[in-house]
Amino acid sequence: MTSDAEGNFSGKRLVIFGCGYVGAEVARAAVARGCRVTALTRNEAKAAALRAEGVEVVVADLATDAWHGQIAGGADGVLNCVSSGGGGIDGYRRSYVEGMASVLAWARRRGEAGTMIYTGSTSVYPQGGGARVDETAPTDGAGERARILVEAESLLRANDGACARWFVLRLAGIYGPGRHHLLEQVRAGEVAGKGDYRLNLIYRDDIAAGVWAAWGAPATVANEVFNLADEGAATKAEIVTWLAGRLGVPVPRFTGEPAAGRREVTPDRVIVAAKAREVLGWRPRFPTFREGYEKILSR
Repeated sequence: MTSDAEGNFSGKRLVIFGCGYVGAEVARAAVARGCRVTALTRNEAKAAALRAEGVEVVVADLATDAWHGQIAGGADGVLNCVSSGGGGIDGYRRSYVEGMASVLAWARRRGEAGTMIYTGSTSVYPQGGGARVDETAPTDGAGERARILVEAESLLRANDGACARWFVLRLAGIYGPGRHHLLEQVRAGEVAGKGDYRLNLIYRDDIAAGVWAAWGAPATVANEVFNLADEGAATKAEIVTWLAGRLGVPVPRFTGEPAAGRREVTPDRVIVAAKAREVLGWRPRFPTFREGYEKILSR
């Protein structure tokens, strides 16, 4: 899918799978742009909220084919931004791999999509030691969850006619309105991880902007992987010290241990997103943690 003119998506039909934190923001913006939007979610409460904003919603498990007959094919744009939804490693595989397989089977059965986007994660990269990591970096050696994300990407690459073109957006650490985990740790006086490691971040609204940039990219741009990260790449200590000052609390200590739910500390590296800037013309509105957290703290 490309826009009729820059920023003009009016009348386009979009389907969003996994309409949670990022997907719901894209859906709201799509309605405001005059798009016809169908969303799939497992959550009845989210479904009700989306319907109230003019989104057609199907409540179903993405990994099944039960919803295939409920959503028409031939969409101009498709976004798969599903999250793991818990359930350990089996839940991870069900959400990402089985979910992607279901989306592709639906498109082949009901009608080829125009542009299909999958939001993955920069956690597919195993590099550490302060390395600068762009899209050419190998993903060999990543952990089990990262391998599942790469497998989902591979399914999209070999989509067998499910879409005219595809993009993978590998996202850095997501934050934004309602995602205050780091703030809560700072207030509590104890922060997971290591202070001298870089923390690569991306604000929710900048992810949405990346999705729109990919959907609206010229037809000559196709079948690409893009990192999405801000321009900060500050150390966790720098971020935490700044937040403590803004919150008026003492600078917390670092545990040196992984955050809850993680098996290991995220490696120290700089995620490079120059390709998205150069090819898609994408620019983050929140280029560093300061702009993003100022927005959150000012609410």
